[in-house]
Amino acid sequence: MSAELKIDDALLRKSRKGAADKLRFALQALACGKAEFVRHTETAWASITFSGARHSIDLVFNGPVAVLAGETFIVDLPTHEFAIPGQLVADANVEAVNHTILPEPRMEVRIELLLLLDA
Repeated sequence: MSAELKIDDALLRKSRKGAADKLRFALQALACGKAEFVRHTETAWASITFSGARHSIDLVFNGPVAVLAGETFIVDLPTHEFAIPGQLVADANVEAVNHTILPEPRMEVRIELLLLLDA
């Protein structure tokens, strides 16, 4: 199952927020608005040719509807085509998933993304 996403590109371009904020906005859209951001770290990354940052993000999906959205998020993330102005998402992976069933469905997800500056 694939989620249809509509991100307001004009809103992203007008925003004075940085790449991390724009990334969280795009991830929330991919998660159908059901993700809670628990942790986000950003580490500078560079090679001879490219520069950017590696992002490690922990998300939580609480409740049955959110967990279903999270399952779709996990499937779609690695192949999703992000549209973040000034950035290229070179790599997007799900690093860990932890499901809890009781007292209510809950899913914790750790993802890693590599964003490169789009010159």
